[in-house]
Parts: sequence; C-alpha cells; structure tokens
Amino acid sequence: MMRVTVKGGLPVLASAYQWFQRNRIYPVKAGLAVSRLLRDPDDTGQVFKVLEALRGDSLGRAHRRLLACEQGEKLLSDKPAIVRALNDRESLLGMPEGSIGRAYYDFVHAEGLSADGLIASSEEAPFVENVDVDMRWLGDRLRDIHDLQHVMTGYGRDPVGELSLLSFMTTQTPGRGIDFIIFMGRQKFKKDHPEIDINALIHEGRQIGQQADWMLLTQWENRLHEPIADVREELGFSLPQKYYAVKRDFLEAGSLETSLPSHQAA
Repeated sequence: MMRVTVKGGLPVLASAYQWFQRNRIYPVKAGLAVSRLLRDPDDTGQVFKVLEALRGDSLGRAHRRLLACEQGEKLLSDKPAIVRALNDRESLLGMPEGSIGRAYYDFVHAEGLSADGLIASSEEAPFVENVDVDMRWLGDRLRDIHDLQHVMTGYGRDPVGELSLLSFMTTQTPGRGIDFIIFMGRQKFKKDHPEIDINALIHEGRQIGQQADWMLLTQWENRLHEPIADVREELGFSLPQKYYAVKRDFLEAGSLETSLPSHQAA
C-alpha cells in the first residue's frame, strides 16, 4: 500500500488503515448468524458468530483499560485460566455453602452446563483475523466468566434473565455484537410479551453494570471460596429486584416461553 505522509513523517494512510483494521466489522456474517439464530434460538454457536463479526476493537479497548492499572497489568501478565477452576466440580462442591464457588456449582449443575460447553460453542466462530496472545486471552476470559456473571448478578437463564445479563455485560465491556443481540431481543419481547416492561429490565442490567466493579479486573480463581454476599457488597453488585419481580409474576407462573438463545449444555 502506498504511504502518504505529512510534515514530520507521520504515515497518515498507514495509520488510517490500521484504525480501519482494528474497527472492522462483518455485517453480512452477523446478519446470516442472526437469521439462523432466529430460526433456532438454542443454536448458541450463532451468538458467538454475531459477537465475532461485530467485535471491531472491543477487545482492544478492554486491553487498554486493563493496561491502565496495576491490577490489570498483572492479570495480563499472569493470564490465569479460570476455566480450569470452573471445571473442577469436585473442588467447587467442597466449598462452603454460600460461597461463590458453591453457588456457581449449584447453578451449572442445575442447568446442565459446563465451561467446556461454552468453549465448544465458541469454536464455531473462530477469530476472523490473527490476534495476539493478550487479545485471545481476553476473548477467552470474557467467554469463560459468562456463567459466573449469572451467579454474581443473580440473573437466571430464562429469556428475561439472559437479555438483562447481556445489558450488564455490554455496560461493563462495551461490544456492538451484544448491543445488536439486545436490540433484536428487545424487539421480539415487545412483540411477543407487551405485558413486560423489557426496557426497564434492560435499564436495570445497565445500572448494575455501571455500579459494580469491572469483572475483568478480579482474579476470580482466588475468590471462589469467599462468601458471595460479602464479595457482592465489596464489589458493588446490587441484586436485580425488577427482574425478580418479573420472574415471580411471569416466569414461575409458566406464562413466558423461552425466546432467547440458551447456553450450550454440558
């Protein structure tokens, strides 16, 4: 590519090209994945295809944010593998009642999930371009803590809980792919369930995400044994009361059918 420079030798064209590559998205791929997802809401692999197609520079922004503090730099240097701890069900089961690890075990055991199930689904959507080891670790970390985010926030895997959790997630780590899925889910809810104020629930997820510490900054491997109530209070996690009300009035009454993708079962 021809390089265009200005005074001082700044490679303007090359810089613009690099910016374009970092922020590049693939709307056609995203559209195809969404159309498949609408036909089969349980096809979790399509969710990852949407996220990857619209990723742009979301991982780059998260990377720069981590580098801006000592705690984040250490995590990037150590690159702990949370999936090993989350897959050690014997260790999780042996943790005290009320601990994060035990709550996580109870959640995934009740739902028939595993961290490996999310990995398998994500492999249907490999990175569309080469990424360095930091970016790959970040992408894997965000994937692997998904169910842990369910546990820390109190959101279930029902359609309302999933959509609300996505709002929490994109507030903490902004991403156009999640925003797009929220947009589609919001429209579907408004059409199928006008009795539910889905906007209020999405807003509640955003508020919780704003108030809570950034989940990527915590080394969860070292905190799974701690009481979940204490860690929630320390890190600023408030429980989703509006969601609990909808769950009580609609979900537990069986009047709301699943209309969003669920996770890959174990």
